[in-house]
Amino acid sequence: MSLFRPVLILLTLLFSAQSLASTEPGASLALTQSGIGYTALALFTVAYILVMLEEYLQLRKSKPVLLAAGIIWAMIGYVYQQHGATEVAQKALEYNLLEYAELLLFLLVAMTYISAMEERRLFDALQAWMTSKGFNFRALFWLTGWLAFFISPIADNLTTALLMCAVVMKVGGQNTQFINLACINIVVAANAGGAFSPFGDITTLMVWQAGHVAFMQFMDLFLPSVINYLLPALVMSWFLPTGMPDVIHEHVELKRGARRIVGLFMLTIITAVSFHALFHFPPVMGMMMGLAYLQFFGYFLRQTLAGSLAKKAKRAIANGDEAALRRLGSVVPFDVFRRISHAEWDTLLFFYGVVMCVGGLSLLGYLGLISELMYSQWDPMWANISVGVLSSIVDNIPVMFAVLTMEPTMSIGNWLLVTLTAGVGGSLLSIGSAAGVALMGASHGKYTFISHLKWSPVIALGYVMSILVHLWLNQALFA
Repeated sequence: MSLFRPVLILLTLLFSAQSLASTEPGASLALTQSGIGYTALALFTVAYILVMLEEYLQLRKSKPVLLAAGIIWAMIGYVYQQHGATEVAQKALEYNLLEYAELLLFLLVAMTYISAMEERRLFDALQAWMTSKGFNFRALFWLTGWLAFFISPIADNLTTALLMCAVVMKVGGQNTQFINLACINIVVAANAGGAFSPFGDITTLMVWQAGHVAFMQFMDLFLPSVINYLLPALVMSWFLPTGMPDVIHEHVELKRGARRIVGLFMLTIITAVSFHALFHFPPVMGMMMGLAYLQFFGYFLRQTLAGSLAKKAKRAIANGDEAALRRLGSVVPFDVFRRISHAEWDTLLFFYGVVMCVGGLSLLGYLGLISELMYSQWDPMWANISVGVLSSIVDNIPVMFAVLTMEPTMSIGNWLLVTLTAGVGGSLLSIGSAAGVALMGASHGKYTFISHLKWSPVIALGYVMSILVHLWLNQALFA
């Protein structure tokens, strides 16, 4: 602390003390027009520019937001201490930490299950099946798109997009036109599919955990999400190359317990929903209980490994099947904690940085100003549509967290609208969603920001039509 105190004092001297409203203990300070407020905004802006340049700088996105969050809260802590309001800042900090902790544990369990399915070769088996059926480019375009749409509500849209991209890259070969259109299609499909499920995207999960929309009410967004994906896909399908891709036949044997892990994941989701619906507890309680299912199943796999190996080896020797002997790796033991270590920690830490940065800006008063402008002076419908457009430039996670922190008074229809727009609005630009950013790296230059931008008007058509369909189908929810 002794090293940082002189720096904080120097920074405080640079701040406009006149702009700090005198407050009683327990009240927040008005800092939106102060030096500390402007400095915090500048820090967050610079950090987010570095996040958007991650692909070019090779700098992991968690680093700048973690640093910005630390500096912002250090400045807030010092200024609040000087005004005798330390308890206010402390409670605000604890509130934001609790919000993050619930989402962290929830996502950690989901990522662990996805990693376990990947390790048991479920995704490899799906990829091998798709590449061995002799589909042409048009069939693969639609197959990968619809699979992305229907897998992302269960897995997250990032994992789904990467899986489908691996298939496209494998069968597309050097056909850049097909790979580019297929990747755009996958990004739009994964984002649209994630919008009608609490598990499809972090933003929908945040809205569900905040209690604004019930679990089954997300299904009201199903048809709008279909329209959001289908319209751009129909237009792009006319520009696909003709012909057949090079087919690669590959045998993939699932590892022991693969299908049962899928069943346990479904049971985990049911448990999470039950905790929320029956007891009004955060869904993370059910997810952590679901992690215990996976841990006990891992214990079962380890304890029965020797018997399973002996049985398979005996059968293979009796049949003279040398290939089966070589494939005995399918019964390797399963380690849950190794799967946890494979979670996308950069994303989880990035999320922490974003939550804390936005929480700090909220305490400084900026979210109150935005809320006053968008949700008091504007119609909530136009405010929610603007949120979707904003999420194409800034990641939808901080945008949605900012909306939830504002806590505007809205109907269920409007909460569903902002869930839809924040989820699918990121498809307008390649940098607007984690799926788009990830595929720019995974496609090795065959899917780029500019190539996506050329199709933005068509994607925007799907965005507008999905909103209109939601307003028409679910008009009763806006009352």
